[in-house]
This record gives sequence, C-alpha cells and structure tokens, in this order.
Amino acid sequence: MKEDFSKYNPEGSVLRKVQLRLLDMLIAVDTICRKNEIPYWIEYGTLLGAVRHGGFIPWDDDIDIAVMEKDYKRLRCALIKELPEQFVFQDTTTDPYAFFYYGRVRDTKSYCYYPRFAKLKQQGLWLDIFRYTPYVSHRFRNLVDSLFRRAYHEKNHYGDVEYNSSIRKSVNKVIAYMIYPFTWAAKEFIEWLGKKTNSQQLTRWDSHPRAIYKASNIFPLTEIEFEGHMFFAPGNWHEHLTGIYGDYMKVPPPEKREQILDMNLVKFY
Repeated sequence: MKEDFSKYNPEGSVLRKVQLRLLDMLIAVDTICRKNEIPYWIEYGTLLGAVRHGGFIPWDDDIDIAVMEKDYKRLRCALIKELPEQFVFQDTTTDPYAFFYYGRVRDTKSYCYYPRFAKLKQQGLWLDIFRYTPYVSHRFRNLVDSLFRRAYHEKNHYGDVEYNSSIRKSVNKVIAYMIYPFTWAAKEFIEWLGKKTNSQQLTRWDSHPRAIYKASNIFPLTEIEFEGHMFFAPGNWHEHLTGIYGDYMKVPPPEKREQILDMNLVKFY
C-alpha cells in the first residue's frame, strides 16, 4: 500500500504554514535572480522534494538553493536591495553573529527558536544560499575545510552561543584568530588551482565532505516543478542527487524523518 504522507503537513498545520512561507521566499529569490540574470538552482532536500514529491518533502521545514561563488556577491547585493520588505538577507556582512559561510534569506514575520541562532538579528524562517566553487584534491580540501570551518565559526562568534565555559570560548577564539589567515589562504589556493585547471569538481566550504559535486551534472541548468511553480535545477539532477543521496527515491523510515525546527516554538506575526 502506498504511504499517505499528508499526515505530516495537512493544510492548516503549522508545518504547512511554514512550508508556504518558505515557498514565498523562494519565489521572491527566483524573481530577483531571473531579473538580474543570476544563475541559481534548488539543492539538497528542496531538489529531492521536487523530484520525489513534486514539492516539499512532507516533513521538511527548510529551503536550500545554490549559486557559484563568482555569482554570490552579485546575488547578495541584489537581495539586499530588492527583496520584499518582509524578507531580509543575512550573512556575516549584515549580522556579526551569522557564523555560517553561506547566505540566508530570513522572514521578518515569523520566529523559530533555534539555540545556535539565539543572538542573530533575525530569527525567522530561513532559506539557505550555498556557495559552490571549483577545486582540486578532495583529500586536501577536506583537511583545509575542517580547519577553516572551525576558525571561521569562532571568528564570527560561534563560541559566544555554543560554549558555556568562558575559558573554552576564549581559548578557541585565540586559536581561531591564529590559524584563520593560513586556512583562508589555503582555501583560496585550492579555489585558484581549481579555476586554473578548469576543474569540473565543485565544493562548498563549511560543509560535510561526503559528496563530490560535478559541474557537468549541474550545468546547463534546467527547470523543475516545485509546489506548482518552476524553479532552476541541475541539468542532470538524477546523477546529482545520486551522488549526494544514493538511491534518492527510497523514502527513509519514519524514525529518520527529521525536522530542524520544533513546530511548537514557531510563531507567525
């Protein structure tokens, strides 16, 4: 018997309201990207949901898109200037406590409690914008990223919300400031070498290195339906999703259908 997934997000439920607000955010970002000719694509669970469910994974509560690193600054500027008043752009340039190495669009008409984001200026529902770049040497990339990620987080106040011990917080911050210039230089070298050699391998920093992304699976982009709207997606989304999830059409068992947010703590204004 085919499973009925509607029990997760029936119309009127908090989760469905969350999903519809996230859809509004995605539509706004898509409009701005098309207007400014900035290539992007839906990614991770959002892409998986489009392929497997025609929209959100029924229990999902976030949206993911991706852009190439070379387009990120242009997208940031466009979003800051052109997002509807209800939404705001968030990264380390707009919020000192945004410790993550990617951008977010936040909804100002909602609130969703998440401990690590307790000091952020905006704490509404969010859409993640990941940044991809060519690189070489998966092993070297993983080593550099493990150090760069820690240093970048600490430099941007991660320890201020994550650690209870003031000593641990201070020690980690000192170490982070010491190694950050070297990890940044190593990261830049890996990216430069990837561009110089026209590498087809793509990566995103501040991420778990379980997947290798191939430019040939992403470009040229195509369009795919998601919740009744068309959005950009990797051209060979089958190979792309297979590289990330393996058998992506296999639905996980109920105990592994996790959400990021506690729906009891989500508020709308």
